[in-house]
Amino acid sequence: MGGEWHGLLFDNQTVGVQPALTWNFRIPIDGGPAALTVEWLPLPAAGWQDMAGAAATCDSFAEPVEACVHDGGHHRYDRIDLRITEQDGPRIRVLVTVAGDIDHHGPAELTADAWLTFTGILVQLGGTGTAGDALTRLAGFTKVDGLAEVPDPRGIAFRFAPH
Repeated sequence: MGGEWHGLLFDNQTVGVQPALTWNFRIPIDGGPAALTVEWLPLPAAGWQDMAGAAATCDSFAEPVEACVHDGGHHRYDRIDLRITEQDGPRIRVLVTVAGDIDHHGPAELTADAWLTFTGILVQLGGTGTAGDALTRLAGFTKVDGLAEVPDPRGIAFRFAPH
């Protein structure tokens, strides 16, 4: 199974989390079911079609980025360095290194270089009742060119994907 990436525009009004657009990446490891996930990554980019060259680092787990290896269980990593080196339409090539295995279940450092396919952007904002409202709010954070509403299989967000 190939890797994938998507955006998430999220807030949590109950605890005071302001709306923010972050990016999530799922990178298969060694062609098997194990995967490295990098979640909640804020990346400076004009839009989903303009990601080449974007890069970010984080030196502490969940501050704000979370990186984990999932291989039947999961183990967390403190440090993340992610660079998007190329883009070909909805596909991006990412080079990511994670280090500082918090749970001591895996290698101390792991590097992956993979092509990932864009699956869309989820909008999960309080007070957003329609797809039109969600798209308008999303446009305040990023370009929405080439995106159309598609069903969210979980039923908890509005989802926009390439059409």
